[in-house]
Amino acid sequence: MVIVFGITAGISFLYFISGTLSSHEYVAGVAATTSEKTSIVIPTLDKALYNEKMIALANNPAPKISASSTEATSTPPLPVSSDTVSVRIPNKPWPVAGAYPKEGALLPFNRILAYYGNFYSTKMGVLGEYPPDQMLKMLKAEVAKWNAADPSTPAIPAIHYIVTTAQGSPGKDGMYRLRMPDEHIQKAIDLAKEVDGIVFLDVQVGLSNLQAELAPLEQYLKLPNVHLGIDPEFSMKTGAKPGSVIGTFNSDDINYATNFLAKIVKENNLPPKVLVIHRFTTRMVTGSENIKLLPEVQIVMDMDGWGPQAQKLRTYRDIVVDEPVQFTGFKLFYKHDLLPPSTGILTPEQLLKLTPRPIYIQFQ
Repeated sequence: MVIVFGITAGISFLYFISGTLSSHEYVAGVAATTSEKTSIVIPTLDKALYNEKMIALANNPAPKISASSTEATSTPPLPVSSDTVSVRIPNKPWPVAGAYPKEGALLPFNRILAYYGNFYSTKMGVLGEYPPDQMLKMLKAEVAKWNAADPSTPAIPAIHYIVTTAQGSPGKDGMYRLRMPDEHIQKAIDLAKEVDGIVFLDVQVGLSNLQAELAPLEQYLKLPNVHLGIDPEFSMKTGAKPGSVIGTFNSDDINYATNFLAKIVKENNLPPKVLVIHRFTTRMVTGSENIKLLPEVQIVMDMDGWGPQAQKLRTYRDIVVDEPVQFTGFKLFYKHDLLPPSTGILTPEQLLKLTPRPIYIQFQ
């Protein structure tokens, strides 16, 4: 398959700087700073509802069995599950079966609507392009739009902040990446609090690695509403300069990230973390079949390419759907998705027809 998407718009930034509760309610009242304390009430996981939602997410409703035994034998296979392994449909790739998540899981009970970017740049996404009040108003409008399109899956607003940015110059340590100041991370947390939302801290490692770049973020990931994004596009394992070629993560990298998050969840008695992995080419993620699913982490493979609608849908199918991991995401570009010959940005109604339905929607 030929991928004709341009490298993500973020590259232009390389030279800019040298139970009884719902599954979402626990987010309310999360500490606004790392020094504040908060008590977390984690709801009990309803396994039957989890299975039902996973089947609906896969757009694979359970087949109806007729009273006639002849008709029953010709129906599609019934979904199966166990007390420890979530639902699957025989001979179907979706939903992906795995251990049930730890209590308090956001997915698949909710859909995440994320605004992406960096506060230093007007070109990397909406977080830096618009004044905070305008940006939050736009985000709330998108949440309302998705809630209207799929009222069965409440939409949660998210601030998806690029906390480590790939760079076009090596920097003092030669790693071709720049870490954002703590006050910017706190700004992302504060903005999310204004809309009762969650936060993603996104890393572009450059010539560094996840081991080095995730360690400084642990203090923030201990907060129950702070989650993680990792960007293979800027993981330059060959030593090439970021932006010159598209980078890659392998299953070992992703398993490191999930184990890192799982340890934080266990040690701090937190609800599961969500891990978003950006992807728009086959080589951006290798060995996806070896990615390990853990109860403490929910993995979203996010289709990150821009372009005309048909092209984006084809990439979603060939790059994300055909290599099942756990959940899927879909990125929408307010500007790049409108470049000719595009006819418009994909709507919630269009994306809800996909198999599987994306549970994470990101806007740049």
